[in-house]
Amino acid sequence: MTEALLTVRNLSVDFHTARGTVHAVRNASWSVNRGETLAILGESGSGKSVSASAVMNLLDIPPAEVVSGEILFEGKDLLKVSYEEHRALNGKRIAMIFQDPLGHLNPVYTVGWQIVEMMTAHGRPANKARARALELVTRVGIPDPEKALKKYPHEFSGGQRQRLMIAMALMLKPDILIADEPTTALDVTIQAEVLALLKELQAETGMGLVLITHDLGVVAEIADRVVVMSQGEIVEEGSVREVYHHPRHPYTRKLIGAAPGKGEIKQPATDAPALLEVRELAKSYGKFTALKDASFTLSRGQSLAVVGESGSGKSTLARTILRLEKADSGKALWKGKDLITMSPRELLSVRREIQMVFQDPTQSLNPRMSVYQLISEGWDIHRLMPDRKARRRRVDELLEQVGLLPEHAERYPHQFSGGQRQRIAIARALALEPELIICDEAVSALDVSVQAQVMALLDGLRKKFGISYLFIAHDLGVVRDFADMVLVMKSGEIVEGGPTEKVFNAPEHPYTRRLLAANLDPDPDVQAQRRQMAATAPS
Repeated sequence: MTEALLTVRNLSVDFHTARGTVHAVRNASWSVNRGETLAILGESGSGKSVSASAVMNLLDIPPAEVVSGEILFEGKDLLKVSYEEHRALNGKRIAMIFQDPLGHLNPVYTVGWQIVEMMTAHGRPANKARARALELVTRVGIPDPEKALKKYPHEFSGGQRQRLMIAMALMLKPDILIADEPTTALDVTIQAEVLALLKELQAETGMGLVLITHDLGVVAEIADRVVVMSQGEIVEEGSVREVYHHPRHPYTRKLIGAAPGKGEIKQPATDAPALLEVRELAKSYGKFTALKDASFTLSRGQSLAVVGESGSGKSTLARTILRLEKADSGKALWKGKDLITMSPRELLSVRREIQMVFQDPTQSLNPRMSVYQLISEGWDIHRLMPDRKARRRRVDELLEQVGLLPEHAERYPHQFSGGQRQRIAIARALALEPELIICDEAVSALDVSVQAQVMALLDGLRKKFGISYLFIAHDLGVVRDFADMVLVMKSGEIVEGGPTEKVFNAPEHPYTRRLLAANLDPDPDVQAQRRQMAATAPS
């Protein structure tokens, strides 16, 4: 056997906190060969990203401590080399793409300056660095590369920022690329393009790719081998087909069982009364039309999903209905009364009946408020539940409903993972027992088993209390399992709508068919068949 390009052997990492020691990684061993893609699969807190950070020497020590193990690259143990030696390797020989490109791109410098710096920091001439940057930005599909290099990170979409991060990581043609959840928040079509780009670049350069993910569809599409991590330990490993079709560990079986898109499609109720009626709603920003004559009806107890790519108008539709954006024209009738023309006093009373869970809990949760304060804040605004003991019991119940612990009530948002913060946001929305919850990508950042748990919770509340959902999502598997009606949006317009079964099994619009074709299946055999069909289909 050829020697592995990178080998992690018996790695153990602890974090020493005020509440005790957390064993983040325990005796983990894995390796990746040249030209191979290794997927590290697991949920939040499983140790995936900590392992990668140890390879890149990005752990904060303290509170982190590498207790034992080796990380071997070309015969050298990276845990024993000097800071200067590690800095010379990072970026040049071993590169990393982070999950949140906006958080890892400096907002005060142009993207061109930041990409060029990758080479100049390693001693390359500025003129050669700029030529290489232009070549790669063109290669990753950014429109008008010359102008793009002069722009700032906020001027790009999420998918474009991720492509820029890929360009930056590949500047020095690294031997190993570590991609930490590179497609989590991307639309299905953009995700497919990014994964295809990574495979193409890997074929050209022969680099080893370590893909950290919780998405079984991504594993099926791109990986050769997979290791499964749970609570800091590797519980299973093997080829993608072997692990998917013959999982040995209960945790692996739980992950596969929780993968969305395999359940029975729900049938919409035909006799439920209308709760929300939207008629020809429109919204423009200058010359840009974000929403064009949107019309639909949402019935009581119904789950209506809105799907489409970034910029299709999904979030604008939700925000305009809620009066977070001012509509240019149209109506949004809530129980017969128009939300668009409602007085502030009337609107305040309706706010309790309609709640929203936003896409980014980091921005929607006040960092200065504890979890208890965040969940109970609505009761203060609407003068509900004055009994403090009853409040505490209800907060504990809500936390347990969304998969958290009662003791989490005293913590603050920054002390949780992204997925946990989203669960707090959902608990906050449920606190007022609303009749309609608008979920704007509310489960896109959650692990598959937690996602399945939260979706089951939302569906159970619908059955028990008749709650309706306006469910904005890009994960078509989740939509298929959860929604009974679907709207498809493109460039601000609703291009298709109807029962979920009809939209998924007999799509009429070419754009809907393109979205469905780009959706990844967790079964590697099904996904391989789709790849083959796409490759042989006429262009």
